[in-house]
Amino acid sequence: MPRTRAEAHTLHPRHERRGEARWPAVLATLAAMALYLALPQQLLITPRYLVPALEMLLLLPLIAINPRRLTRQTATFRFLSLALVLVIVAGNLVALGILVHELLHAQVADGRSLLVAAFQVWLTNVIAFGLAFWEMDRGGPVNRTQLPREELPLADFRFSQDENDDAVGEVAAGASGTSDWVPTLVDYLYVSLTNSTAFSPTDTMPLSPRAKLMMAVESVAALLTSLLVIARAVSILH
Repeated sequence: MPRTRAEAHTLHPRHERRGEARWPAVLATLAAMALYLALPQQLLITPRYLVPALEMLLLLPLIAINPRRLTRQTATFRFLSLALVLVIVAGNLVALGILVHELLHAQVADGRSLLVAAFQVWLTNVIAFGLAFWEMDRGGPVNRTQLPREELPLADFRFSQDENDDAVGEVAAGASGTSDWVPTLVDYLYVSLTNSTAFSPTDTMPLSPRAKLMMAVESVAALLTSLLVIARAVSILH
């Protein structure tokens, strides 16, 4: 990470076109898979290992294409990337729907396991939508580092760094226009986390209709988990 104003102008990955590191996305995907595997059986509509196995089948070719850094993008790579995110998001939303149904219509006696399942679904929601935002914004992680800014697709999100050029020196030095800053996975995971806790945007604003729609879906899912599921589980504990 840049530590001085001079370094901010020269050490950003876009300057060297090295691409974003592969391992954070792999770890996030594996975490989502592990959380899914740990869900109670009644929240799954398929055999326990089917969805994680499908996700692994999609992940391995992505690692093979870009094993260390995300520098190459082909039609196959883009399709597999989007398909992987779609499977993670869809699997978790289905689990959330079953969880809500169980609470409303089934006789639920084990509040503690329900609380754990609710947390798993909520955390997977954060990871899944963070990955989705990361894959969607400005054409994806490869485009954001490999293409000149004038060739990038329109942004789906406006980060605070995108408008800090006229701030005080130590802030402006890290702005998009000054240091050629672009968001990485951790930035999108933060957007997803704040959207899931505040149920609305915080410091990063959605710009495109698809970004607004996805944030709305995530907010509703988080609201259901936080209010309906956890509140019901707490009442069971009492």
